[in-house]
Amino acid sequence: MFRTLLARNSLGASARSVLRAPVPVTGAAVPRFVGNPVAQPARRAYHPKVIDHYTNPRNVGSLDKNLENVGTGLVGAPACGDVMKLQIQVNDDTGVIENVKFKTFGCGSAIASSSYMTELVRGKTLDVASQIKNTEIAKELSLPPVKLHCSMLAEDAIKAAIKDYRSKRKSTVLK
Repeated sequence: MFRTLLARNSLGASARSVLRAPVPVTGAAVPRFVGNPVAQPARRAYHPKVIDHYTNPRNVGSLDKNLENVGTGLVGAPACGDVMKLQIQVNDDTGVIENVKFKTFGCGSAIASSSYMTELVRGKTLDVASQIKNTEIAKELSLPPVKLHCSMLAEDAIKAAIKDYRSKRKSTVLK
């Protein structure tokens, strides 16, 4: 079985061209047409960066949430059902994020936003990571307005993970 893909032109304009090259079905979240693609209504295609992060997600997995230097952020979007868990492992001496993992239940844009966020925060200090905005993710992945909530989940997840890490550190200091 093959799919017909819609792609943005090289200038990133909203005009799209139909690619007639057969693409094997691999489970990737790409638009699928049944029948004559010309008779189908226009659909927005995922940007190649979203497809890349969706089909080859970076840093998938979990860290031991019981470790004192691991912070966990769990966020969700009730409107669409996306749920994102992002975990950071921080070097206590330097405050630098040394390891980051995620698990996301959601659409391709949510998974891509999580994957991209893990790449952004690795090697950054907590203060720098907490300043990352969803607009950076949305711009890099070329998310359409209807998918901006996915990048917002990634922003909320990193902030929640940092807050969890800091609350663990505070309780450890108080003991």
